[in-house]
Amino acid sequence: MFDLGWTELLVIGVVALIVVGPKDLPVLFRTLGQFVGRAKGMARDFSRAMNDAADESGVRDVTAGLNKTLKAASNPIGSAMDGVKSAASGLTNLDPDSETGKLAAERADQAKKIQAATARAAAERKAREASEALAKAEEAEAALTDAPAAPAPAPDQASQPKSES
Repeated sequence: MFDLGWTELLVIGVVALIVVGPKDLPVLFRTLGQFVGRAKGMARDFSRAMNDAADESGVRDVTAGLNKTLKAASNPIGSAMDGVKSAASGLTNLDPDSETGKLAAERADQAKKIQAATARAAAERKAREASEALAKAEEAEAALTDAPAAPAPAPDQASQPKSES
Protein backbone atom coordinates (compact mmCIF):
# COMPACT_ATOMS: atom_id res chain seq x y z
CA MET A 1 0.00 0.00 0.00
CA PHE A 2 2.53 2.58 1.15
CA ASP A 3 5.94 2.26 -0.35
CA LEU A 4 8.31 3.69 2.22
CA GLY A 5 11.98 2.87 1.95
CA TRP A 6 14.75 3.50 4.46
CA THR A 7 15.64 6.83 2.93
CA GLU A 8 12.06 8.13 3.24
CA LEU A 9 11.89 6.98 6.87
CA LEU A 10 15.20 8.73 7.57
CA VAL A 11 13.89 11.98 6.05
CA ILE A 12 10.67 11.74 8.12
CA GLY A 13 12.72 11.13 11.27
CA VAL A 14 14.98 14.12 10.65
CA VAL A 15 11.99 16.39 9.93
CA ALA A 16 10.23 15.14 13.08
CA LEU A 17 13.39 15.78 15.11
CA ILE A 18 13.59 19.35 13.80
CA VAL A 19 9.86 20.14 14.10
CA VAL A 20 9.05 18.42 17.40
CA GLY A 21 12.42 18.72 19.05
CA PRO A 22 14.56 16.14 20.81
CA LYS A 23 12.77 16.57 24.15
CA ASP A 24 9.25 15.62 22.94
CA LEU A 25 10.30 13.11 20.22
CA PRO A 26 10.09 9.95 22.44
CA VAL A 27 6.57 10.93 23.56
CA LEU A 28 5.55 11.40 19.91
CA PHE A 29 6.96 7.98 18.90
CA ARG A 30 5.25 6.29 21.85
CA THR A 31 1.90 7.86 20.91
CA LEU A 32 2.41 6.93 17.26
CA GLY A 33 3.23 3.32 18.26
CA GLN A 34 0.07 3.08 20.37
CA PHE A 35 -2.00 4.45 17.48
CA VAL A 36 -0.48 1.90 15.04
CA GLY A 37 -1.09 -0.90 17.58
CA ARG A 38 -4.76 0.06 17.91
CA ALA A 39 -5.13 0.22 14.12
CA LYS A 40 -3.61 -3.27 13.75
CA GLY A 41 -5.89 -4.59 16.49
CA MET A 42 -8.96 -3.20 14.76
CA ALA A 43 -7.82 -4.68 11.43
CA ARG A 44 -7.27 -8.07 13.12
CA ASP A 45 -10.76 -7.95 14.70
CA PHE A 46 -12.32 -6.99 11.36
CA SER A 47 -10.51 -9.84 9.57
CA ARG A 48 -11.57 -12.33 12.27
CA ALA A 49 -15.20 -11.16 12.03
CA MET A 50 -15.17 -11.54 8.24
CA ASN A 51 -13.68 -15.06 8.50
CA ASP A 52 -16.32 -16.05 11.07
CA ALA A 53 -19.07 -14.73 8.82
CA ALA A 54 -17.62 -16.67 5.87
CA ASP A 55 -17.53 -19.86 7.96
CA GLU A 56 -21.16 -19.41 9.00
CA SER A 57 -22.37 -18.81 5.46
CA GLY A 58 -20.48 -21.78 3.97
CA VAL A 59 -18.24 -19.75 1.70
CA ARG A 60 -15.23 -21.84 2.72
CA ASP A 61 -16.94 -25.03 1.54
CA VAL A 62 -17.66 -23.44 -1.81
CA THR A 63 -14.09 -22.18 -2.15
CA ALA A 64 -12.73 -25.62 -1.22
CA GLY A 65 -14.88 -27.21 -3.93
CA LEU A 66 -13.85 -24.50 -6.37
CA ASN A 67 -10.18 -25.04 -5.55
CA LYS A 68 -10.59 -28.78 -6.16
CA THR A 69 -12.28 -28.12 -9.50
CA LEU A 70 -9.58 -25.65 -10.53
CA LYS A 71 -6.89 -28.12 -9.52
CA ALA A 72 -8.54 -30.83 -11.64
CA ALA A 73 -8.81 -28.42 -14.58
CA SER A 74 -5.16 -27.42 -14.32
CA ASN A 75 -3.98 -31.05 -14.09
CA PRO A 76 -6.24 -33.17 -16.34
CA ILE A 77 -3.88 -36.15 -16.36
CA GLY A 78 -3.87 -36.30 -12.56
CA SER A 79 -7.64 -36.15 -12.37
CA ALA A 80 -7.91 -38.85 -15.06
CA MET A 81 -5.53 -41.06 -13.08
CA ASP A 82 -7.64 -40.51 -9.97
CA GLY A 83 -10.67 -41.72 -11.91
CA VAL A 84 -8.78 -44.80 -13.14
CA LYS A 85 -7.63 -45.59 -9.60
CA SER A 86 -11.14 -45.34 -8.22
CA ALA A 87 -12.47 -47.57 -11.02
CA ALA A 88 -9.70 -50.13 -10.43
CA SER A 89 -10.41 -50.21 -6.71
CA GLY A 90 -14.06 -50.91 -7.54
CA LEU A 91 -13.02 -53.91 -9.64
CA THR A 92 -11.10 -55.56 -6.81
CA ASN A 93 -14.23 -55.81 -4.67
CA LEU A 94 -15.69 -58.93 -6.31
CA ASP A 95 -18.72 -60.93 -5.29
CA PRO A 96 -17.32 -64.32 -4.15
CA ASP A 97 -20.39 -66.19 -5.48
CA SER A 98 -20.01 -64.86 -9.05
CA GLU A 99 -17.96 -66.63 -11.72
CA THR A 100 -15.36 -63.89 -11.63
CA GLY A 101 -15.06 -64.23 -7.86
CA LYS A 102 -14.65 -68.01 -8.15
CA LEU A 103 -11.93 -67.60 -10.81
CA ALA A 104 -10.16 -65.03 -8.65
CA ALA A 105 -10.24 -67.43 -5.67
CA GLU A 106 -8.87 -70.28 -7.86
CA ARG A 107 -6.05 -68.09 -9.13
CA ALA A 108 -5.19 -67.01 -5.60
CA ASP A 109 -5.04 -70.68 -4.49
CA GLN A 110 -2.87 -71.59 -7.48
CA ALA A 111 -0.54 -68.68 -6.74
CA LYS A 112 -0.18 -69.86 -3.12
CA LYS A 113 0.61 -73.42 -4.31
CA ILE A 114 3.22 -72.13 -6.75
CA GLN A 115 4.84 -70.00 -4.05
CA ALA A 116 4.92 -72.97 -1.64
CA ALA A 117 6.45 -75.28 -4.29
CA THR A 118 9.06 -72.65 -5.17
CA ALA A 119 9.97 -72.16 -1.51
CA ARG A 120 10.22 -75.92 -0.97
CA ALA A 121 12.47 -76.34 -4.05
CA ALA A 122 14.70 -73.49 -2.89
CA ALA A 123 15.03 -75.03 0.58
CA GLU A 124 15.91 -78.44 -0.92
CA ARG A 125 18.51 -76.85 -3.21
CA LYS A 126 20.11 -74.97 -0.31
CA ALA A 127 20.21 -78.16 1.79
CA ARG A 128 21.80 -80.10 -1.11
CA GLU A 129 24.40 -77.38 -1.70
CA ALA A 130 25.21 -77.27 2.01
CA SER A 131 25.70 -81.07 2.17
CA GLU A 132 27.92 -80.97 -0.96
CA ALA A 133 30.03 -78.18 0.56
CA LEU A 134 30.34 -80.14 3.79
CA ALA A 135 31.42 -83.27 1.89
CA LYS A 136 34.05 -81.30 -0.05
CA ALA A 137 35.37 -79.77 3.18
CA GLU A 138 35.65 -83.25 4.76
CA GLU A 139 37.48 -84.59 1.68
CA ALA A 140 39.91 -81.67 1.75
CA GLU A 141 40.57 -82.22 5.47
CA ALA A 142 41.11 -85.96 4.94
CA ALA A 143 43.52 -85.28 2.08
CA LEU A 144 45.56 -82.99 4.30
CA THR A 145 45.79 -85.48 7.18
CA ASP A 146 46.50 -88.56 5.00
CA ALA A 147 49.26 -86.98 2.92
CA PRO A 148 52.75 -87.84 4.23
CA ALA A 149 54.99 -85.03 5.19
CA ALA A 150 56.87 -83.89 2.14
CA PRO A 151 60.65 -84.57 2.38
CA ALA A 152 62.88 -81.56 2.49
CA PRO A 153 64.36 -80.82 -0.91
CA ALA A 154 67.97 -81.88 -1.42
CA PRO A 155 70.42 -79.05 -1.47
CA ASP A 156 71.31 -78.12 -4.99
CA GLN A 157 74.94 -77.67 -5.73
CA ALA A 158 74.25 -74.85 -8.11
CA SER A 159 72.70 -72.85 -5.35
CA GLN A 160 75.66 -73.30 -3.00
CA PRO A 161 78.14 -70.47 -2.98
CA LYS A 162 81.40 -71.18 -4.74
CA SER A 163 84.43 -71.10 -2.58
CA GLU A 164 87.37 -69.19 -3.76
CA SER A 165 90.38 -71.41 -4.35
